[in-house]
Amino acid sequence: MSILHGLLSELRPHLIYAAGDLDDPHGTHRLCLRILREALARAAQEPWRAEAELWLYRGAWADWPLAEIDLAVPLSPQEVLRRRRAIFRHETQKDQAIFLGSDEREFWQRSEDRSRHLAQAYNALGLAEYEAMEAFKRYTPADFAALAQL
Repeated sequence: MSILHGLLSELRPHLIYAAGDLDDPHGTHRLCLRILREALARAAQEPWRAEAELWLYRGAWADWPLAEIDLAVPLSPQEVLRRRRAIFRHETQKDQAIFLGSDEREFWQRSEDRSRHLAQAYNALGLAEYEAMEAFKRYTPADFAALAQL
């Protein structure tokens, strides 16, 4: 946590993106978010933190309910392929069905299906049609205390 706090203090980010996919059966996302939450709490009095925003995304394990999405980013077919290649660069996501349960699809397949379903849901609401969408939930410094409940 002190390493992350030092990095945040050095970079003084305005935008922080992190996995908010707490249904990850391995607990990695929950652990990473806890460390980030503690580093942000430690930086509470640093000037940059008052303007920082945390944007959480979800991967293949769960979706944000539509009413909780603060930002939906449309993805073109080319961007979906680019994201797939990025997932393949992450060694733990390749050539294995790591989901604990009956779903035998690989991580990238679940992630792409989730993003396509989100785009279909937005289209069903009458919004523009896209190949896929990525959703984010926004937390401001005033909301950071709520992260303790995640």
